[in-house]
Amino acid sequence: MDLSNTSKTLENSLITVSGIDQLHFVSGVLGESCMNVTYTHQSICALKGSTVDISCFYTHPSWYNVTEVSWFSKWETGVTNDLSQDPEYADRVKYHRQTDKDSTLKITDLRERDSTEYKFRFKAVNAEWGYTFSGTTLSVTGLQVEVTPATVTEGQRVTLACGTICTLTDNPNPSYIWYKKGQRLTNQNNSLILNPVSSEDAGRYSCAVEGFEDLHSPEETLTVKYGPKNTRASIHLSDEIVEGSSVTLTCISDANPPVDKYTWYKKIGGHYQSFSYGNTELQHVFSAIQSSDNGEYYCEAPNEMGTDRSESINIDVKYGPKNPSVSVSPSGEIVEGSSVTLTCSSDANPPVQNYTWYKKNVTSPILSGQNYNITTISSEYSGHYYCEARNKIASENSTALMLIVAVKQTSNKTAAVGIIVVVLVLILCLSGLMWFRKKASKSTSGTIETRDTADDGQGDSSPMYDNVLGMEMQQRQRPPSSQDDVHYTTIHFSRSKNQDELCTPPSSTLL
Repeated sequence: MDLSNTSKTLENSLITVSGIDQLHFVSGVLGESCMNVTYTHQSICALKGSTVDISCFYTHPSWYNVTEVSWFSKWETGVTNDLSQDPEYADRVKYHRQTDKDSTLKITDLRERDSTEYKFRFKAVNAEWGYTFSGTTLSVTGLQVEVTPATVTEGQRVTLACGTICTLTDNPNPSYIWYKKGQRLTNQNNSLILNPVSSEDAGRYSCAVEGFEDLHSPEETLTVKYGPKNTRASIHLSDEIVEGSSVTLTCISDANPPVDKYTWYKKIGGHYQSFSYGNTELQHVFSAIQSSDNGEYYCEAPNEMGTDRSESINIDVKYGPKNPSVSVSPSGEIVEGSSVTLTCSSDANPPVQNYTWYKKNVTSPILSGQNYNITTISSEYSGHYYCEARNKIASENSTALMLIVAVKQTSNKTAAVGIIVVVLVLILCLSGLMWFRKKASKSTSGTIETRDTADDGQGDSSPMYDNVLGMEMQQRQRPPSSQDDVHYTTIHFSRSKNQDELCTPPSSTLL
């Protein structure tokens, strides 16, 4: 028997007992020497991003001089390159030893693809061994957040649990820290309980193991279904609203699921009426807004959970003067000498700031102010008048008003009364004269006695004419020689009551 060949065969024979790599060397009668590799852990669970130490102890005959130690992975490919030379582990692995019989593989910044089996091998001058046997299996796990129930409605109880796919070898019962949108919350154990959950609880949550606060789990979004709330209506405008400009109304509401239809309402006659029902856009656009669009508005936002409405907003459309007009007071015929006021009125927003008065065929304005007062009007004021109304938006002229001033005349009633009085006076005077002549004619054809008797016997003789009759009789009784003398006699008229009221003739003299 060739003992040397037998010895080499046995030298490379490896027996695995209880996870220990053993090498038995038999050299004839020299007895048996044992070499083995013992791993500290058969499996390790480590946190993604952390650092892990994989260690082992090995033995060999004292006369073996160990020249090299190394660690390997990727056994399934049959490639056994040293990890320190593997580009995937570059700058992330280191070998450490405390004695000549131990070795530790340190891997930093663990990644999930680092999950595999790791084995140790050492070399001596005449042999190398250890890599063909079971090593240490590494599992790299990340933290995960689980939400229960998966679909959450406002008011329910919700539980958020933080965990790993395997039990951490170095920390089997970890304490967890919770974060919402990156902000740390009060420490909880494995679970974060929200009871009852509200819309404010919705958001992104993550967790970390205490002591590894910089190693967060991926964020898990907590979705809470709720009806619309905080609905707001707004106007997109950098300056005041001017008639003819484009104005956009926007309705915003916080809701889940989101609002997909909006309705706008306008206050008309004390009641709100919809004018844009079920609009799929959150905006309503007035492409050329008008003064008639002035008023109060609000929007309504519904979803499957409920409906909410905004507060009212006011649209105040500014516009220039509209339909200026001129009115006159008092109304009716305008007579010379009377007082007249012309007033200019116009609808405008903001209100008219300046009124200016013009008269046709007069180049310059005649007055400023809303009212044009004429205290004593004359015919020269007749003509066409109009006003100009102006605010900061625009100006507008009124239509012309024709002013006609009538000449002042005596009223028909006064003229009629005057004519009647004059006619009556003339009639009375004429009647009196006729009566006087008749009386004088009767006196000349009768005797003095008859006259005296008539005078004494009748009370209808008027003393008004006594001096006249006496004068005529004296003239008739004079001798002819005395006719050359001229005598002047004054005749006094006695006025009766009726004559005093209607006719008062002047004093007369007879020659």
